[in-house]
Amino acid sequence: MCIQKRENQVVVPNEQFIKQAEQLKPQLYETVVKPTAIVEMKRDKKAIYGWKKEYFAPASTLPNHEYCKTDSVILDFGNHQVGFLTIKIRPAGSPPDAPLKLKLTFGEMPVEIAEPFESYDGWLSSSWLQEETIFVDVLPAVIELPRRYSFRFVKLEVIDTSPKYRVIFENVQCRAVTSANISDVQPISHQDPELQKIDEISIKTLADCMQDVFEDGPKRDRRLWLGDLRLQALANYETFKTNKLVKRCLYLFAGVPDDKGMVPASVFVAPKLMADDTYLFDYSLFFVSTLHDYYLETKDLATLQELWPTAYRQVVLALERLDKNDVVKDSSDWWSFIDWQENLNKQTPSQAVLIYTMKQAVRLAEELDTAEKDQLKVRLTEIMKAARTYLWDEKQQVFISGSHRQVSWASQIWMVLAGVLSNKENQQLMKRLFELNPAVGITTPYMYHHLIEALIIAGKRDRAILEMKTYWGGMIKDGADTFWELYDPCNKNFSPYGSHLINSYCHAWSCTPTYLIRKYHL
Repeated sequence: MCIQKRENQVVVPNEQFIKQAEQLKPQLYETVVKPTAIVEMKRDKKAIYGWKKEYFAPASTLPNHEYCKTDSVILDFGNHQVGFLTIKIRPAGSPPDAPLKLKLTFGEMPVEIAEPFESYDGWLSSSWLQEETIFVDVLPAVIELPRRYSFRFVKLEVIDTSPKYRVIFENVQCRAVTSANISDVQPISHQDPELQKIDEISIKTLADCMQDVFEDGPKRDRRLWLGDLRLQALANYETFKTNKLVKRCLYLFAGVPDDKGMVPASVFVAPKLMADDTYLFDYSLFFVSTLHDYYLETKDLATLQELWPTAYRQVVLALERLDKNDVVKDSSDWWSFIDWQENLNKQTPSQAVLIYTMKQAVRLAEELDTAEKDQLKVRLTEIMKAARTYLWDEKQQVFISGSHRQVSWASQIWMVLAGVLSNKENQQLMKRLFELNPAVGITTPYMYHHLIEALIIAGKRDRAILEMKTYWGGMIKDGADTFWELYDPCNKNFSPYGSHLINSYCHAWSCTPTYLIRKYHL
C-alpha cells in the first residue's frame, strides 16, 4: 500500500491557535491500581490468538515467592490500565554481589505476554512492542518506570542475578492516568445486559484514550488523528462531556495547516506541536464534521467564527479533486482512508464523505450567515446529482466505485449516511446490501460504527443492535477489556501490519457503541 506523505510539506503555523490550544491543556486524573492475581498463560485453541489467562494465586501472595535466574511471574491487573509502573524489589539470601537484570513485558492481551516479541515480523516498528530490560545495581530498590504503558498484564522475568541471592517483588502498582473523570458519566441501567456491558467497555476505551489529547490508542500510535477525534468527540458528548478537550484538539489541527491551508491527518504534540506528513481527503474534511458537532453540542459561537475559515478551506481543497462530471477523481495511492481494506476502491465512499461534510458546512455557513453559503448549496446540489448520475448502477440498484465498478459495503454505507437517496431508498439499499454481501467487506470498528449508524438512519434498529452485539459483543467474548483497533470475526488473526502482536487493543475509533446506544436510545 502506498501511503501519501509529503516529505517537503510546508507547514504554516498559526501561533494564536496554538497558544489557545495550550491554554486548554487538561488536568490528568491519577489512580493507583494494584494487580489482582498471579496468572499463567495457557494454550487454548478456542481463545483468540490461541492463548488465555489461567488463575494461579492472589496477587497478595507475590511477596511470598523468591525468584532467581530464568524465573518469571505474570501479574494480572484485572482490567486495562494506562499509566506508570512502580515495583519494590528486595534481595533474599546472601548480600547481592551482582546487578539484577530484569525484563518487563507489558500486554493488553495474553498473546503479547505468551508469544516472544522476537518472533515479530510486521512492517510497523518493533519499538512499539511494550518491553523493557533494566539493570538494578543496588538492592533493595524502588523502580519507577519513566515510560507510560498500556496494559492489563505484566510479565517480570529475572534474566540474571548471581547464584548467591534471589529477589522478591512487592508493592507492584500502576499510577493510571486519564483526563476523563469517570464520575462525570451518567450511568445507564439497560434492560439488555449485553448492551449494558458494551456501553461500559466503550466508556472505558474512551477514557483510556483521553490524555493530553484524544489519542487514537494509548499503546500505539499515541497521537491525535482527525478521523478518531470525530468519533471520540461524539462519544464524549454522550458521556464525559469534556468539551474543552475537543476544542483543544480542533485548535491543534487548525494551528498547523500546510501552505495550501490543508490540515494534516494527524498531529504530534511532543516535544512540541508538529503536523504529520500524511494528508487524507476524508480526514481533512472531518475537520468540518468535528467543528459542526462541537458547535451543535456547545453553541460556542466564538470558536465557530475563528475556525470557520479553516473548515471552509478543507471543502474548497476537496472540491479541487473533482473531475468535469463533479465526481471525485480516483487514485491508487493512499489518498483517502475510509477503512483498512486493501481491495477497497475509495472513489464513491469519498464522494459520499464530501457530500456528508458539505451538508454540515452549509449548516455552519447558515449559522454564521457567511458569503459562502449560497455557493456551497449550489455545489452540494451538483455533487449529489453527480453521485446519482455516475455512481449509481440502475440495474444492480447499488452504488459502484472506480473504473472496475466495484460494489463494496463502504460505498453503500457512506451514501446512506450522506443522504443521497430518499428514506425509502435507503431502507431498500441497506436490505439489498445484506442480501448481496459484497466481497469487499468491513475490517475495522471505525467502519462498523458507520454501518450501525447507517442501519439506524435507514430505520433498521433491530438489525443495528444485532450487528453491534455480533461485532463488539464478539470482542467481549474473545476477552476484550477495552475495544480494539481491528476485529474481523471471520479472520481473528487479521492485522494490516503483518502481525497481531502490534495491533492496538484499546483504540479510540472503537469506543462509539456508547454514543450509538445513548444517542439513539438503542
